[in-house]
Amino acid sequence: MTKRPGPSVRRRQLGAMLRQLRTQAGKTRKEAADWLEIGEPTLSKIELGRQAIKGPHVRLLCQLYDVDAGMLDSLLRLAKEAAQRGWWAAYRDTVPEWFTKFVGLEGDAADLWSYQAEFVPGLLQTPAYVEAITRAAHSGISDEEVAKSVKLRRERQARLDGGTPPRLHFYLNETVLRRPVGSRDEWREQLEHLIASSKLEHVFLRILSFSAGPHAAMVGSFVMMQFPDEDAPAFVFSENERGGVYQEDPGDIDRYTLIVDQLESVTLSEDDSRAMLEELVRTL
Repeated sequence: MTKRPGPSVRRRQLGAMLRQLRTQAGKTRKEAADWLEIGEPTLSKIELGRQAIKGPHVRLLCQLYDVDAGMLDSLLRLAKEAAQRGWWAAYRDTVPEWFTKFVGLEGDAADLWSYQAEFVPGLLQTPAYVEAITRAAHSGISDEEVAKSVKLRRERQARLDGGTPPRLHFYLNETVLRRPVGSRDEWREQLEHLIASSKLEHVFLRILSFSAGPHAAMVGSFVMMQFPDEDAPAFVFSENERGGVYQEDPGDIDRYTLIVDQLESVTLSEDDSRAMLEELVRTL
């Protein structure tokens, strides 16, 4: 089964195609923006895949770029697919808008690198773990809201387990494994789930032990993503109490690529990481 690209990837593809057609037609971004009667920054967002574009505007741009009927049909179809709502839209009242964007991108990635200093990565969390950390972070939260958070996490995991999932590279600080979450049985279940996940073909899990000493990732947790048919990561995402930050500057990408390279060299091997997890389970 082949994984179908999500709306965010199709939006990126459409933007790249429109940018290429504009360049081939010898038109500046300002000329195209004036033609559509929109601001130049808005057109830039469209070409970078950060904002959707409706069919009528696609038609207008194709007139300006002198695009043939066959290409027009392809672009219109791509625009329609890119505008479709993702499955995560059902959770808009549970999670903030900035995170729904992240979830959409997550499902479209070809490779995902994640360093976590405090939590088990969301894609590897058990329902009991999700419930425990959600209640800890939000005192007084209702059972209904907790249940919806658990369901969202399971939806994210299911989307990445089927078809052709992205390659998931996880680097966990040993701190994550030394802080039990939930009851003893629930914590054992979480550790056993990490062990099982580490054996999946598309999951690469490595532990950054205390013995590694200082390291480049001490700046904090982050996720870096690369998309199909692209030769470099697209952005680095870091989350904070008030939202999430997307770093897309090439210099930032280069910096975090070096951090990932260092994590590869200072973390335990996959086999040794699994052995540490198994030892932790035996001690419970």
